[in-house]
Amino acid sequence: MNLFQRFRYTVEADIHHLFDKKEQKNPIAMLNQYIREAEKQTEQTGKLLERQGQLKEKLEQEFKENAELLAKRESQLALATTSGEQDLIDFATDEVTAYTARNHTLQASIEASTREYFELERKFETMKHKIKDMKVRQLQLMGKENVTRAHHQMDGMIAKNNKTNFEDLEAYIDKLAYQIDKDHEVTTFEARLAELEKKAAEESSPLLIENK
Repeated sequence: MNLFQRFRYTVEADIHHLFDKKEQKNPIAMLNQYIREAEKQTEQTGKLLERQGQLKEKLEQEFKENAELLAKRESQLALATTSGEQDLIDFATDEVTAYTARNHTLQASIEASTREYFELERKFETMKHKIKDMKVRQLQLMGKENVTRAHHQMDGMIAKNNKTNFEDLEAYIDKLAYQIDKDHEVTTFEARLAELEKKAAEESSPLLIENK
């Protein structure tokens, strides 16, 4: 193994190690990357499939044109044979032989192209299903991550060592309620005392007038 190959393998190993670490830290981000790459490859496969279909159509067109020329040469060979002109017979015979051979070649190519087209089409559909499956998995992971985050936040709110947990809030509310009750109680007492003072003042007022 030469130095360049070692360097290339080392770089590839480092990249794979980096991706492995990244996947452990953020699997959803890596899944998103996989989906983007799969969509890109699927798009390229779709273009190849389209190209294969076009090539198949061209072969079929060539076969059609060749078959027409073969039929024409066979008819001409029959006429040449009837005329007895050997040079025309030889020419027409060579032509029929060439078009017949090309006909077989084109037919075999069309059959092979058709098989290859259907194979590409099947794989193309499989790739599209795989992408759909990955997107479903993506939604599942996103939902799981969201639930995990929600649980984490709620657990943090409820935890005893959290300053904003529900127990502290309940205690704070109870303290406020107690203070309000005490303030109301003091206010009520003050109002009653003021009422007594008022009555006492009213009752003492006639006595002061009589004494005068």
